[in-house]
Amino acid sequence: MILYGIPTCDTCKKALKALQAAGHDVTFRDIRATPLTAQEIDEIVTEFGDRVINRSSTTYRSFTDFLKASDPEAQIAAQPTVMKRPVIRNGADWHLGWDETVQAKLL
Repeated sequence: MILYGIPTCDTCKKALKALQAAGHDVTFRDIRATPLTAQEIDEIVTEFGDRVINRSSTTYRSFTDFLKASDPEAQIAAQPTVMKRPVIRNGADWHLGWDETVQAKLL
């Protein structure tokens, strides 16, 4: 299982702690320290579409109009922290966020 996020994100911390406590072998992927590859970005956007972009974030609000109008792949490539977090890959299954639905499936 891979959890994509940033170490300062409280939601990522909660998800990582809960998944490990439930006995999952979780690899934490710091998307700042180890940027996503073009293939990883494509897989994530294919799975979630533009839902993966956090339009309420300060990162998104700081984008130029051109970048805001760009596709999600370009936005994530330019600034990975614009991605909603966490993104969790469990084998072939993908999960976005850490709400009750995601927790019910993984815990």
